[in-house]
Amino acid sequence: MPSLASRGRGRRTINEINMVPFIDVMLVLLIIFMVTAPLITPSVINVPSVGKAARQPDQVIQIIIGQDESIEMKLQDKSTSLALQDLASAVTQAQSGQPNSAVVISADKNTKYESVVKVMDSLQRAGVQRVGLSVQLAN
Repeated sequence: MPSLASRGRGRRTINEINMVPFIDVMLVLLIIFMVTAPLITPSVINVPSVGKAARQPDQVIQIIIGQDESIEMKLQDKSTSLALQDLASAVTQAQSGQPNSAVVISADKNTKYESVVKVMDSLQRAGVQRVGLSVQLAN
């Protein structure tokens, strides 16, 4: 019930918010957080590490995706520009003699993620087993 103040003739209600209960609640919450914060143990995240494979690939086929979504296949020192439809058949043909070959996809940082996923999808549909992404670490 709001407080009433008498002034002269009539009774008028006071239209002010009482801040004392609000401050009390905030102080209690502050004390609760200060007590429980040291009790919370920090969690440990196990980040996967890169290790060496049991057997190194016989050959590495590099797929380079340009900023304009052009696809280039680099095998040893030869470079070939390809369309997305022809990529899977070209990779399987290059792998035909080497069953233990790996495919590495490199893309420009401004390339759409969608185009990288399309290349990965077409390679997986063609049955390519070892597909990886090239990551360049910043120093």
